[in-house]
Amino acid sequence: MHHAQIAQRAFNTPLMVEPSKALAFLSGLGPRITGREIRFQRDTVDDGELANAVPPARASLIGGELAERARDRGTQPFALIDGIAVVEIAGTLVHRGAWIGQSSGITSYEGIAAQIDAALADTAVRGIALEIDSFGGEVAGAFDLADRIRAAREQKPVHAFVAEHALSAGYILASQASHITLPRTGAVGSIGVVTLHSEMSGMLDQKGINVTLVHAGAHKVDANPYEPLPEDVRERMHSELESLRTLFAQTVAKGRGKLLDVDAALETEAAVFRGVEAVTAGLADAVSDPRSAFLAFAEDRHDPGAIAFLHATSRIPQSRTRKETTMKPNSEPADETASKTPEVQTQAQTPTEAAAPLAATPAQPLSQPAIPDTPNAAAPDAEAIRIEAAEVAQVCAQAARLGVSIDTADAVKRGLKPDALRSQVLENLAAASDAALIVATAPAAAAAKDSPLVAAAKKAAAEAKT
Repeated sequence: MHHAQIAQRAFNTPLMVEPSKALAFLSGLGPRITGREIRFQRDTVDDGELANAVPPARASLIGGELAERARDRGTQPFALIDGIAVVEIAGTLVHRGAWIGQSSGITSYEGIAAQIDAALADTAVRGIALEIDSFGGEVAGAFDLADRIRAAREQKPVHAFVAEHALSAGYILASQASHITLPRTGAVGSIGVVTLHSEMSGMLDQKGINVTLVHAGAHKVDANPYEPLPEDVRERMHSELESLRTLFAQTVAKGRGKLLDVDAALETEAAVFRGVEAVTAGLADAVSDPRSAFLAFAEDRHDPGAIAFLHATSRIPQSRTRKETTMKPNSEPADETASKTPEVQTQAQTPTEAAAPLAATPAQPLSQPAIPDTPNAAAPDAEAIRIEAAEVAQVCAQAARLGVSIDTADAVKRGLKPDALRSQVLENLAAASDAALIVATAPAAAAAKDSPLVAAAKKAAAEAKT
C-alpha cells in the first residue's frame, strides 16, 4: 500500500467528507499509514466501516483521455436504460483518478466528468441519472465537476437519485441536478469542510525521537505533524475552511435556485437531513425509492412539460405509481380497427348491401374538461396546495398521453380537483370511443308501394293472359 500517497490526500488538506467517516478512516487505516497508534483529542469513534484506500492513478485535467479511451473501445462509459444514462457516484470521491466508475470504493471526479460528456454527445441519451451513495471526498476537483453538471442540465435533464447518502462532496454534485429524489431514510447535506491534522510530538518524545525541520519561509512548515499545532496556524486553517464553506454554499445555491439560497445553506451548519426533513429544508425535491423514481423519470422524458411543472411544485414528497404496462407518450396511436375484437372488426369492415359510401369527416378534437370555477370552501394550507397541484399535473400529463388536452397551469389556477379532472377525462375518452363505433350509413330504402292505377293495370293484364 502506498502510505505516503494516502497520507498526502488525507492529512492537512481540506476535505468535504462526513466527519464520522473521517474518524473511521483514521481509526482503521491511521496506524497503518503512520506506523503508530493514533489517539483523538476530543472525539471517539466506534468500530465501523473502514475506508478502502488504493493508490489512485492520475488523470489529465485537460486531455480528456478517459472519454477518448471509452470511444476507442467502442463502449459506453455508462449504463443506458430506456434512453437514460445512469452515472454511478459511490464511495470516496477523489481528484484526478484515471478510471471510470467505482474502483475499490473510490470514484474519481474525472471519471464522472467523462461519463457526463459522453452522455451529452450521445444522441440516444434523453436524460442523465446520477445514482449517488457517497459520504464525500476531496475538495480539489469537486467544484469544477459541480459546474459541469449544472451546465449539462442545460442540454439534457439531469436528475439525482440518492441511494441513501449524498453528503458533503456527494451533495455538492447532487445539488447541481435539476431534481433530487431520496428515499425515506436517505441522508443529504453536510455542507461543510474539515481538515485532519495529525500531531506526533508526544509519541516521538516517548520514543526519544527528535525531528528538526530546517526551512526557508515562515509558513513553509505550518501544520507539520512533528510539533503541536500553533494557535495562529489553527486560526488561519479555520479561516480557509470557512471560505471554502461559503464557496460550497454558493455552489449549492446555484444548483438549487430559490429552493435553497446561500444564507439557508450556511444556516444548516453542515447538518445532515433525512427523508421528508430534507425536502422541507429545500435540500431535496421528493421522497421515493430510487428505482420507482428512476422509472418515473424515464417515462416522463416523453413529456418534458409535465416534469418541469412537477419540479416547480414538488417541494414536498410526492407519490407516483407506475403501471406495469404503460402507454408510450410519444408513440402513435394504434390502428383503431386493429384493437377491436374479431367480431366487431368484421362488422365494421363489412357494410350492408344497402349501405351508402361513407363520407370522410375530419376527426374532432376532444373538448377541454368543462368544470365550473368553484372555489374551495375551506382554504387549505400551503402543503396541501402543493400536493394537489402536483397531482393535477400528473393527471394532465396522463391525459395528454391519452389524447385529451388540458391546460395544466389553468387547471391549477382555477383550483380544479384531481378527482374531477380524472372523471372528465374518462367521460371524454368514453365519448370518443362511442363516436368511433358509430357508422354513419344511410338507411336501406324500403320497397316502394304501387299506386292504385298501376295496381289495377297489373291486375287486368294478368286476367287477360289467363
